Amino acid sequence: MKFQLTYKFFGRSAILVEWPANISQDIIQDIISFERQVKEIDSILDTIIAYNSLLIRYQNPIVDKELTISQLKKKSAASSHLTKQDQFLWEIPVCYDASFGIDLEEIANKKKCSVADIIRLHTETDYLVYFIGFQPGFLYLGGLHQNLHVPRKSNPRVRVDKGSVGIGGAQTGVYPQNSSGGWNIIGKSPLNFFNMKATNPCFAKPGDRIQFVAVDIHTFYEIEREVIKQEFIIKKRPL
Repeated sequence: MKFQLTYKFFGRSAILVEWPANISQDIIQDIISFERQVKEIDSILDTIIAYNSLLIRYQNPIVDKELTISQLKKKSAASSHLTKQDQFLWEIPVCYDASFGIDLEEIANKKKCSVADIIRLHTETDYLVYFIGFQPGFLYLGGLHQNLHVPRKSNPRVRVDKGSVGIGGAQTGVYPQNSSGGWNIIGKSPLNFFNMKATNPCFAKPGDRIQFVAVDIHTFYEIEREVIKQEFIIKKRPL
């Protein structure tokens, strides 16, 4: 599927390429394919993906605007022939123990279901990584089951622990650092979602998928110890 794209200059040395204003798997896959083509251009500094846009930053100010846009349009045409490459499904352990899932009972009451139902629905889906933002390592995920959609808290918490798994509206995700936050907390993952010292600071990337796997509290602390020792290897499989 090809989309009608718009190209806007974003300051002196960047271009914002926009897709239709929808959140869809087809659009994000098209953005990812286009980004791969764009990265072949030597003058590109970096790129930033969002739900329906790609910001392309150049190393130097753009001199010939028409030529630059023409070059990008050729890359867009070429990207339509690309297939998925190096995309993975990552298995993320999550402990839904009540000591971590501090909002599970409240959600269960709102949804008139059991805590076990919430955990089942949260773990039976694999979630598409649309992009990474808000905080380093924060994965914007799509695919949360409609029965788990709950509004964010009217009074955000001052502190949400690193690794906390939350639900906010139609989204779910993991807090990669300690921070304030208004999402409903349903569990905790022992993994690091951002490591500045790693070659790839965030293991996942747009186009990958995430599968949450329930573990008990004993297993949580075992994995946490392995993560601290840098011995834990996240399970993944190609898509």
